[in-house]
Amino acid sequence: MTVIGSFHELQVNDKRGKPFDLSQLKGKVVIVVNVASKCGFTPQYKGLEELYQQYKDQGLVILGFPCNQFGSQAPGSAEEEGAVCQLNYGVTFPIMEKVEVNGDNVHPVYEWLKEQKAGLLGLRRIKWNFEKFLIDKDGKVVARYASTTEPASVGKDAVKLL
Repeated sequence: MTVIGSFHELQVNDKRGKPFDLSQLKGKVVIVVNVASKCGFTPQYKGLEELYQQYKDQGLVILGFPCNQFGSQAPGSAEEEGAVCQLNYGVTFPIMEKVEVNGDNVHPVYEWLKEQKAGLLGLRRIKWNFEKFLIDKDGKVVARYASTTEPASVGKDAVKLL
């Protein structure tokens, strides 16, 4: 079994299924979020986009991974989910492939993120849409945030790493 030491070593695809090389994010601060277009937390797209616009030129990247595991709240394809968040919230940060964040088919990115930083009470599973992981410039997970944590709060921590 290969040991993954950094976020930058993982493999992902963008919303169109094309490989997206995470090594290109070395030296950047990254927020990874499991997103959904029909969730009570979906308005967080607005705060995430504001954060992205404010700090992208300083090296902040936000990656949204659509996930339909919580109440079927991301029913469309990754491209459709991306279109909804772009249309309704003006999202310009990258939306990646649709993934599973828990269970037998968990995406390797989420498997690794959960291994690096457990949630409340040491639980590893993702509890709901819009959980956030903050990753430093070296590809290490610095913090994990609950769905209820507003993007601005995550942003305060992210700015310290820029």
